[in-house]
Amino acid sequence: MHGDTDVMRRRVAQLREQGGDVRALADRLVSQAETVAWSGRAAESMRERVRERAGQLRACAGRHDVAADALQRHLQEVERVAELIAARERRARSLRDEARARVDAVLAHAEADRELGVVREPDAADRRLLECDLPPAGHRDWLDLELPGL
Repeated sequence: MHGDTDVMRRRVAQLREQGGDVRALADRLVSQAETVAWSGRAAESMRERVRERAGQLRACAGRHDVAADALQRHLQEVERVAELIAARERRARSLRDEARARVDAVLAHAEADRELGVVREPDAADRRLLECDLPPAGHRDWLDLELPGL
């Protein structure tokens, strides 16, 4: 699912440009064949063949458009998933920072609490959150990561 969206965007533009170039070539071929100062059955046969080939070139240009559209859809999906990964990553890091702050607060007051006869331990969920190995930044494993509050 991952990919360099800038490269994909350039490739989409290249495919569209190539399709346009092929279409323009087909039009030029037909135009040139029509303006040849030649008449007779052989000339008409040549013009007909050029029109047929131009139709094939236009179909090829259409396939370039289809490929560009498919790559554009893929690009949009890659961007959507990348945004989802980034949002989950931000949320998980925020949850972890909050858990770290709560654990640090409990530990900071642990000695004073013991002197008062109060035993407080950091929350088990906070400890699990702090012990959890997080995926690398931007990795698709963020989509499958299960954390409380995520």
